[in-house]
Amino acid sequence: MFRIINEKKGDIEMNERRGTYPPPTVTGVVTDRKNRSYLIYDPPFYRPEFEEAFLYIVNEYYIPPREIAIFIPCALRKPYSSSPSHKLFHRVIGEVLTPDRYHVVIFGTCGVVPSELELMFPFRNYHYMLGKCTDPAVLEDFHEIETRRLVAYLTKTKDIYKKRIAYCIGPFRRAMEAAWEESGIDVKILPTQPVIAQMYDIDCPFPEGSLSMEEYISEFSAGISSVAQD
Repeated sequence: MFRIINEKKGDIEMNERRGTYPPPTVTGVVTDRKNRSYLIYDPPFYRPEFEEAFLYIVNEYYIPPREIAIFIPCALRKPYSSSPSHKLFHRVIGEVLTPDRYHVVIFGTCGVVPSELELMFPFRNYHYMLGKCTDPAVLEDFHEIETRRLVAYLTKTKDIYKKRIAYCIGPFRRAMEAAWEESGIDVKILPTQPVIAQMYDIDCPFPEGSLSMEEYISEFSAGISSVAQD
């Protein structure tokens, strides 16, 4: 059960149950480029509070009608909008579209989260990096869970959005592709495979690179412009 504290800011918390969940297990520590350390927890997509929050979103939360939905991956830093990547993505989107035309939706290990709910528990209370996971069973579980959640969200918003863009690579992209196929609801997924292949570097820890790379960002901007003019 959820209680809206500040609807304008999307500051939402679980009513009476927030303290009843078992604490997450710390599995490591990472440091960002500014030497800030983050505790890394166990996979959030297994945890009941994330499933309950997702069910609230798909079953109860009102999604504002918009012409275009733009799906972007979750980020390590919380709230998501404070991360450098999200600041960049929002800047690119804002250079092409006015706010009344689009709705940003965050997806990934968090589930599927309308961006205005980024302060909702538990979405601002975890740190996890799927890119560092090497367990095939966990990766397969993520794919199945996230595909299911994406299908449910796409189905809920079938008549709310006219067009959809997803900006993603790696496991997030594979989940979005599977959800697109299963739901039958069209999503323009960027960057395109030819650009990903061009940027692929087998010697890098993350061979597909980062979505903040100039080549990817350029195609993201062009893709938004194309969708906006269709």
